[in-house]
Order: sequence, then C-alpha cells, then structure tokens
Amino acid sequence: MAVRTSARRGAGMLARVLQIVGMVIVAFLVLHIVLTLLDANPANGLTAFVSDVAGRLTLGLDDLFLPDERKLRITLNYGVAAAIWWLITAVVVRLVRRIS
Repeated sequence: MAVRTSARRGAGMLARVLQIVGMVIVAFLVLHIVLTLLDANPANGLTAFVSDVAGRLTLGLDDLFLPDERKLRITLNYGVAAAIWWLITAVVVRLVRRIS
C-alpha cells in the first residue's frame, strides 16, 4: 500500500514538473509574440534573450506561414508553436496522471 501511495505521489510530482516546464515554454513563445507586437527594441538584452529562447522552441514551425508583414509572421508561426506545446503538455501530463 505504501509503495502505491509513493508511486502516486511521484507521478503527481512528475506531472506537475512537466506541466510547469510546458507552460514556461508556452510563456516564452507568447512573450516573444507580445514583445514583437509592441515593437520592443531587438537590441535590448531581455528582448534578445526571449527571442533566442523562443526561436529554439518553435518545433521547426518558424517558417510555416510566410506573410510579408514580420509581426503577422511571428504571431502566426510562434502562436501555432505555442498552441502545439500547450497541447503536448496537456496530453503528456494527463498520461502521466493516468498511469499512476
């Protein structure tokens, strides 16, 4: 009985960690969209950091849509990547919780 309770707790903790990691990824992508839409200075350290991290998390979708307008392109591509990360996170967390 104690082993089962420990396994459930461990799986619950793992699910929570995975959920936090997934939401941090989504937050970076959404923050990059917001900074782009608000014309944040690309030379600023924070803006450059967020852009760099977000660029690594796009799942290769940063050129899915190619409109001429930069803001629209980033909103669409990074928005789709954020939605996919949110979906992946939700599915994985649900599976981990169900397995326990």
